[in-house]
Amino acid sequence: MHPIDDNARAAHLAWLLALTAVPTAAGHEDRVVRWIERWVAERPDLTITRDPAGNLTVRFADQPAGPSPLYLTAHLDHPAFVVERVISPTVVELAFRGGVMDDYFILARVECIDGDDHTWRGTLAERVDGAGPQFKYFLCELDRDCDSLKPGDIARWALPDPDTAEVDGVLCARTHACDDLAAAAAALGAYDELRGLRAAGRAGRPGGDVRLLFTRAEEVGFIGAIAACRHATLEPGARLLALENSRSFPDSPIGAGPIVRVGDRVAVFTPELTAAVAAVAEKVAGGPAQPIASQKDSSLPKWRWQRKLMAGGACEASVFCAFGHASTCVCLPLGNYHNMADLAAVQAGTNQAKPAPGREYIAVADYHALIDLLLACCTELADPAGAQASSFRARIDSLWNDLKFVLD
Repeated sequence: MHPIDDNARAAHLAWLLALTAVPTAAGHEDRVVRWIERWVAERPDLTITRDPAGNLTVRFADQPAGPSPLYLTAHLDHPAFVVERVISPTVVELAFRGGVMDDYFILARVECIDGDDHTWRGTLAERVDGAGPQFKYFLCELDRDCDSLKPGDIARWALPDPDTAEVDGVLCARTHACDDLAAAAAALGAYDELRGLRAAGRAGRPGGDVRLLFTRAEEVGFIGAIAACRHATLEPGARLLALENSRSFPDSPIGAGPIVRVGDRVAVFTPELTAAVAAVAEKVAGGPAQPIASQKDSSLPKWRWQRKLMAGGACEASVFCAFGHASTCVCLPLGNYHNMADLAAVQAGTNQAKPAPGREYIAVADYHALIDLLLACCTELADPAGAQASSFRARIDSLWNDLKFVLD
């Protein structure tokens, strides 16, 4: 594993806290797009392009197109409100784009943000029925008069500013929108480290074509990912590592490392690519995700990772697979999924307090480990020949060569 120094780690954490605080919503990702465009503009060796749907592709300016490019992908939206109508100086109608339980909307506090980033806070009032089939609509009563909000502006839960703090004994980053801007920040961190390796001539196998893909409108049905496939943004032979933040469960805890997902509730991902990523993770860690029967728990390496089926949700990897692309997913275990604090208790009906939105949070160590893993994938799997060398078939062939004598 290529070492990442403390100064770079500090920059990566700063990007995480900054990017996940940027207001965004499905179809209204403009502020995040501008943040990434500024980041790329500071690095003249990179280029950035938009496809017809507004998805972003970042790549090295001097890298010839390879036959099977490797993409790190993340989506740029997060469940949030969009202003539909301005009814009076103190009342606006909001449409919520994303998946959140009804319980969390009751008298919830929100902040509405105009095009110049001025903010007005308010309280959700009654739900508006029949306003449209796709989203939930609410009236919001503002605390003070406003004459600058207009349809298309963003509103989101009124939450404290991002910070780092211990949650259940784990140092976490707590912020507005880890899903999926934390993954976008990790992709940028890994790519920046890859820039350094390329400049030093230590980027691994030559000829590897690694790119970043940032998609839009995932929270309303993977619309940006579908567009990337339909508009041929992704060429035949493309391989994709879809990056996500997925709800943590007891068997996928926060602080136990990034998760190599083998599938979701929709599909099983491309087995060969999943196996190759898992092999890279095992190489970085120096051991498996959990001890095998012949090992003790104490034998687990300090660098932690997990390998799980995420049966409760779905992600863009399933979309890419459906269009014939090799794809798998790597994710961060997430607390307060979609800003739903105390979610397990609310679902079970055992919550003691009124459901209320809260900041999402991820372990800082998991985030840094995700960057480690992505950087290793960029160097190990960029060249398709390297991916083949890391495949399970290659390991089977090695076993055969080493132990076939026992059949004699």
